[in-house]
Amino acid sequence: MRKLKRTLPIFLVVAAFCAYRPAFAETAAPQEKDEHHHAKTSLDWPGIYNGLTPCADCIGVKTTLALNKNGSYVLITQYLGKSEREFVEKGKFAWGDKANTIVLTPRNSSASQQYLVGENQLIQLDNNGNRVSGKLADRYILRRNDITNTPPSHAGH
Repeated sequence: MRKLKRTLPIFLVVAAFCAYRPAFAETAAPQEKDEHHHAKTSLDWPGIYNGLTPCADCIGVKTTLALNKNGSYVLITQYLGKSEREFVEKGKFAWGDKANTIVLTPRNSSASQQYLVGENQLIQLDNNGNRVSGKLADRYILRRNDITNTPPSHAGH
């Protein structure tokens, strides 16, 4: 129940952002050479991803990233053990030059972040677009959270 109380405000912020943004029809993009091997077309990537990424001067960075089909995103971070404040970043993302990568570009900054898109996960990449190696490498993975599934209906009511 405590976890629900913590994640509910994040979900409500993301839901409010998604409801506020008008939806536009997407136009068909030209076919890519190797499209059948591209995460954009082969994986169910839209959704909400969560993780606890490493932090140099705190316990960890609680990270929630919502990717929307229209190319927008909401990134919420909180530096655990340092502050209760949540930082909310909104922007657009685009598919990168490397296969199966996305590049987040915030509205209020030019500093972008890259992620490798996998099956129900995103892997945060370093500034050069490479996977982080070493003993903390697994902590750069955000896992998809399927809280958007419709709850089962209750019969007999």
